[in-house]
Amino acid sequence: RPLEGEVVLSGAKNSALKLLAASLLTADPCVIRRVPRITDVATMVTMLRALGADAGDEGDAVRVEAGAGLSGCAPYELVRTMRASIIVMGPLVARLGEATIAMPGGCNIGPRRIDFHIRGLEKLGARIDIEHGFIRVHSDGLKGAAVPLDYPSVGATENLLMAATAAEGETVIENAAREPEIMDLCAFLQGMGAEIEGAGTSTIHVAGGRPLHGVDHTVIADRIEAGTYLIMAAATGGRVTTIGLDPAHLELLLTKLRAMGVHVEEGAERITVTRDGPLAPVDISTLPHPGFATDLQAQTMVLLSLAEGTSIITENVFENRFVVVDELNRLGAGIETSGHHAVIAGPRPLSGTVVEAPDLRGGAALVAAGLVADGVTEVRSVYHIDRGYEDLTGKLRALGADVTRWGEDART
Repeated sequence: RPLEGEVVLSGAKNSALKLLAASLLTADPCVIRRVPRITDVATMVTMLRALGADAGDEGDAVRVEAGAGLSGCAPYELVRTMRASIIVMGPLVARLGEATIAMPGGCNIGPRRIDFHIRGLEKLGARIDIEHGFIRVHSDGLKGAAVPLDYPSVGATENLLMAATAAEGETVIENAAREPEIMDLCAFLQGMGAEIEGAGTSTIHVAGGRPLHGVDHTVIADRIEAGTYLIMAAATGGRVTTIGLDPAHLELLLTKLRAMGVHVEEGAERITVTRDGPLAPVDISTLPHPGFATDLQAQTMVLLSLAEGTSIITENVFENRFVVVDELNRLGAGIETSGHHAVIAGPRPLSGTVVEAPDLRGGAALVAAGLVADGVTEVRSVYHIDRGYEDLTGKLRALGADVTRWGEDART
């Protein structure tokens, strides 16, 4: 069934989690609006409470007040379930001078090295020990420094940004990540009173030591959610408009969709995708922003399996991102992988069957494939999808999809 209609986007998962962590930098209450109702956010809120903060819902927002009872020890049971939980390390060291974090878990999409975080904090004067599966960070007072990153790691840039707000003097983060979510964190910190220049560029300057206070902030829209629905619209031959996102945040995806023969209209926080003809093959290489987002690679692979010709995807960010390929091939896709390259031979008719979501974005890709496959597709292990998509079933139904959720954790 072609998807038709409008989708009001939720707040960005990859921003909301970091803003919640940043609220630990002050004892004043912080209000974060447009927070997506997803399990990763619920985990982070539970994490904040376990650290001694008062955190809870206020209408469409989350209010966090991290008072005098704040602890620097993050519980293993929570950290192991979500990679993003390591982001509390920077604000805890900044606020308390110490942090103990279990080695993080999350999606099994390949190693996401934490040595960028560790070396950066050491540059600021922190002492770090890793033993028995825990990272222990101590500081008698952080000091600003030049911190060159070997790779524009999003998490490391975020941890360093937050830690640098408490460092004496200026910190310069070189080869910093440039994602829109980094810019949102910088805006949040600036709203708290931090002095930051260069957000959105590869060099960020932080003048540390400024007193921080509470802030009321609205999370930017989720560009990965937007991209997922736009890809689904193109795959089903429909017409879908996403509402709430600056099209510049998806510039390269929209360029690739146009190259495939998809009609794209851009407006003020509106993107409309329409397809009524055949799809052309394209080649894609994932790279840090402003390159093609690795979080949209699996969903795009589904679309390319419908194109009339052969496409190549090169994955340069996470080595296990192709873990969904076997499940897509079970649906009839013709995908072969070699190292960090995937060759997609299209067009291939997809046929519904039972598949297992291997991770968050792979799960979304399997749902996208199910929307175009002949017959019924059953996607299992949807708890992965719950980590990053708010009410996926409800939003797809509103677009005309025939999708039902059931099981112990069924919501609709």
